[in-house]
Amino acid sequence: MSEKQSILIIDDELQIRRFLRFSLEANDYNVIESPNGKDGLYQAAMQRPDLIILDLGLPDIDGKEVLQQIRQWNKTPVIVLSVRNDEHEKVTCFDLGADDYVTKPFSTMELCARLKVALRHANKDIKEPVFVNGPLSVDLVNRNVKVNNQLIALSPTEYDLLIYFVKNVGKVLTHRMIMKEIWGPHRTEESHYLRVYMRQIRRKLESDPSQPTIFVTEPGVGYRMVIFE
Repeated sequence: MSEKQSILIIDDELQIRRFLRFSLEANDYNVIESPNGKDGLYQAAMQRPDLIILDLGLPDIDGKEVLQQIRQWNKTPVIVLSVRNDEHEKVTCFDLGADDYVTKPFSTMELCARLKVALRHANKDIKEPVFVNGPLSVDLVNRNVKVNNQLIALSPTEYDLLIYFVKNVGKVLTHRMIMKEIWGPHRTEESHYLRVYMRQIRRKLESDPSQPTIFVTEPGVGYRMVIFE
């Protein structure tokens, strides 16, 4: 039997931690609790959890600062859990390295689904020469891209954009993150380039570009490549 995956909850609300513990243990996770940012950073370092659920409104350190510190030394998936339902706040958290953002109140079903996606992203092995995700396959050695086994021609920039999604499959990528990676740090505000290339990527790789199932939009934030079962 495989070892249970562990989840660290950093949240100052006792009732939220109790609810999450009950829900997560019912789904066969081990749970570690922390009531503030300083202890959360300590537990993250000492316990090495498989995933971290992080509240932004902590009593000692702002959750974004905790996230920033974690990302200086750790790639563990982090799901932000917050009452702050603001696009700017979400973008900031994703730019700092959050894997997902769930607003309170939330459903257990939604949170567990987000957990599974974040954990699959963390465990996704792209060391193999061919990356396969649903109908899409990418031969990383020969730079061949296929959809449903049909070879697709991509421009160099389209291919670079696709590879960035492949390396971050399942994770939300903000407009700024993508622009910086593909066009450089001085072009991060010129997101119209990105919209044009996303239309082209979808036209070539989606079965229905108007209803994308591989490259989905996160409204006001960016895009995500969906992980297929």
